[in-house]
Amino acid sequence: LKMSWLCFYLPLHFLMVAFLCHSIKAPTTSSQQSFKTDLFNFYHSLILADGKETTIHLLKDIPRRYYFVLEEGRVLAPFSITVTPCDVPIEWSILVYKPSPNFPEKATQGDHDTQEVPKSQKAPGMVFTIFNYKGNSVETYMGMSSHSALYLLEFLSTERDTHITVYLTTDTTSGHLYPELPTDPRIDVIGVGPTTVTLTWKHSPSVLQHRESIQYCLLVNEKHNYKSLCAAETAIRSSGMKLPPTLALSLSPYLLEPQQVMILSNSELSIINKVSSGEVRQVCMGTKNTYTVPHLSPSTQYYFDVFIVNLLTNASAAYTGTFARTLEEPEPKVTELKDGKVIHVVLDGKKQKFYSLQYQARHKKIQFTFQLCQGQVRVQITRNGKTVASENLSGLRYFSLKGKLLDTYLVQLRSTEESNSSVKVEASPHFHKPLFPLLPESLKIKSFSKLRTCRSVTIAWLGTQEESKYCVYRRRIEEDQIWRELQSADRCSGPESRPKSEKVLCKYFYDLNLQRAVTTETIKGLEAGTFYLFDIYLFGPSGIPVRYHSKVVKTRKKC
Repeated sequence: LKMSWLCFYLPLHFLMVAFLCHSIKAPTTSSQQSFKTDLFNFYHSLILADGKETTIHLLKDIPRRYYFVLEEGRVLAPFSITVTPCDVPIEWSILVYKPSPNFPEKATQGDHDTQEVPKSQKAPGMVFTIFNYKGNSVETYMGMSSHSALYLLEFLSTERDTHITVYLTTDTTSGHLYPELPTDPRIDVIGVGPTTVTLTWKHSPSVLQHRESIQYCLLVNEKHNYKSLCAAETAIRSSGMKLPPTLALSLSPYLLEPQQVMILSNSELSIINKVSSGEVRQVCMGTKNTYTVPHLSPSTQYYFDVFIVNLLTNASAAYTGTFARTLEEPEPKVTELKDGKVIHVVLDGKKQKFYSLQYQARHKKIQFTFQLCQGQVRVQITRNGKTVASENLSGLRYFSLKGKLLDTYLVQLRSTEESNSSVKVEASPHFHKPLFPLLPESLKIKSFSKLRTCRSVTIAWLGTQEESKYCVYRRRIEEDQIWRELQSADRCSGPESRPKSEKVLCKYFYDLNLQRAVTTETIKGLEAGTFYLFDIYLFGPSGIPVRYHSKVVKTRKKC
């Protein structure tokens, strides 16, 4: 008996042996055998760190056990345990070992012996289950003990291998590891559009106390809500995505994977993960508690989760997630096309919306003409709901179609790049009266390097079998402006927008033999070692110009 009592008061790292001391002396009844099993579980457990978040990996159907001991001598010993499942639901429980009250107390001062206790009263102690839970929610147990006790935590995953985080603290007065949620932790949806959803939520008390180290992070996805930040990260990884360890601390460009896109706008940093189940969007917006999520798809249900993150401890708490369905895209405005009338359409590349034109045929044969002015444009033409043409435009393009009287044609245009694009469109049944001039095989301008001098350059271009007017313009340009000028050139703009000082000459020519339908011009009066931008405009019977591809030539520096 003396040995048994001494074992209970051994230091912490010998405590497991102490319990075995009790079990060895206990009678081998069925109840005592059960108790020895519980002590065996204690003995094969790890110590759970106090005041630190611990990540625990669980294998399917294999329990993991951790223990901790409350300090001896405290009148009341408070403690709390927070368990965060990072994937599937788990089972976890808290057990406590308490020595039998029949064990003698310590002797009075000066007496190191213990009073004998009859054998019938000897009992090694009891193990009680004080808490158990099954699910995937973040759960916190808060307890208070009035005596020294040893606690065992047991964790089990029955679905698949997973991991969890566990936080134990016996110091409940010096603050919290996790940011504090407001009394009402719900997220409110205050606005919904076809491509946007506006959210708001009540401020966390932690924001008011530690504004510099606290921030809100929003997660948007199309599957479901997540009850913790680590659950969201695990789900993204399981989709084949390598995600940096923590949302709040992983917003550095060098950490991004090829499937991730980072967007920095108005001091807000977003990461978009391209996963098989759709986009998973992460946005950290500092301490703002209202946010409008942009660039969503119409008529789509999205799930929104807000996490309050402590940047110093890397710990987070989750608001109650919400969801919303974006509105349907309104029917695009349809512009009516009239015979022989040219419409200039400017397309917004950022919105990627279709621009629709409708034409009702008054003849069986119809010709659509498209002149690409800027950017890249895709066109789709349908007749009575059936697609008859679809392609990316380049330069000047004609579509000759044959149908029935009063057929309805719908022309849809959209930019295929993020910058704005523009195109001119015309529909007409009059094939014999083309709106645009007859074009040569190539609209390129050629320069002759050997004919360059310090004061002149010689250029050449192709003509057609139809007599047409050609006007040449030139402009001095700096070397660092060349690329931007060539990329942004409006191929539909005419010479009327240019200063008269840039005009070099206008001439008429043609040749029935296309092999000889070429002309040259030597442009004089130039400065040595200077870049010049040359443009040529071709005018047809209708007066609508077609612009050749701009050409940059540099005069010789020394002659």
